[in-house]
Amino acid sequence: DVLDPERLIQCPYNKHHRIRACRFPYHLVKCRKSYPEVAKELATCPFNARHLVPQADLSDHITKCNDKGFIEQDIVNQSSGFQREQLNAASTWQAPPCDEDWETESSEQSDSPFVW
Repeated sequence: DVLDPERLIQCPYNKHHRIRACRFPYHLVKCRKSYPEVAKELATCPFNARHLVPQADLSDHITKCNDKGFIEQDIVNQSSGFQREQLNAASTWQAPPCDEDWETESSEQSDSPFVW
C-alpha cells in the first residue's frame, strides 16, 4: 500500500538503505549530506520531493509521475473555486462614516503662521 507508513523504500543515495516511509524525508536530508557526489547527479521531482531521479531521466519522470495528477487536480479545483467565489461574492464593504470637516477646522485655526 502506497499510504502505509511502515512500508520500506529504497534510498536513492545508497541502494543498501531501506527506510520506513514515515522516516524517508528525514533520511533523504541526512543521506544527501553523506553522499554529496551522488546528490549532484540526482534531480528532485517538482511534484514530490521524495522522488529523486537521475538528472537525465527527470523529463521522462515528470511526464509519468503519479503525483502530477494530484497537483493538476488541485490547481483545477482551486481555480474553479476561486472563479465561483468571484461570481457569487458581491462586495458588501462600506466606508465608515467620516465626521471630519477640514474646511471648518482650517477656518477655526488662527491666522498665525506655522512655526517649527
